[in-house]
Amino acid sequence: MMPNSPLTRFFLIAGVTLAAQAAVLLFFGQPVICTCGYVKLWEGEVLSSGTSQHLADWYSFTHVVHGLLFYVLTWLAFPRLPALQRLLIAIGVEAGWEIFENTPAVVQAYRKQALAQGYVGDSVLNSISDVFMMATGFLLAWRLPVRIVVALGLALEIGLAFAIRDNLTLNLLNFAFPIEAVHRWQAGE
Repeated sequence: MMPNSPLTRFFLIAGVTLAAQAAVLLFFGQPVICTCGYVKLWEGEVLSSGTSQHLADWYSFTHVVHGLLFYVLTWLAFPRLPALQRLLIAIGVEAGWEIFENTPAVVQAYRKQALAQGYVGDSVLNSISDVFMMATGFLLAWRLPVRIVVALGLALEIGLAFAIRDNLTLNLLNFAFPIEAVHRWQAGE
């Protein structure tokens, strides 16, 4: 990579964005890693204190869906921008979401949901990993045929609904417009 190449600038801007995200989360008091003192590649227990604390968990797949959606949205909004520049926009939006998601008010709002009653926010490691998951979804949407991307997005949403009774759609719905029937279903009642 040449010092002034588009790829060098991409990695520099993405790195600064992630560093700023980490700094804000640390300022909020979020731990760098799980307070349990170790790092797991996968936390498969949804109602665990390790959810949102390790490298990946069930909610990591929702960030892949973010990436699929961000690819489409940036393609529609900025059709002439190269994909890497649109990915930088998506990284900025996702980092902003991760910061917003870890504000005290949002953490409290999440705790009202059936599957997030013990939620304390993300560790810095998990939050940064979520941005990488989003970037993975974005890159998949960029390179795969549209029908495969649509099928992947639907498979992730439906698969998560069956596996953990939650997904991006339900998460946003419950956050914006809590529905008691959904809350009871998620709680297994």
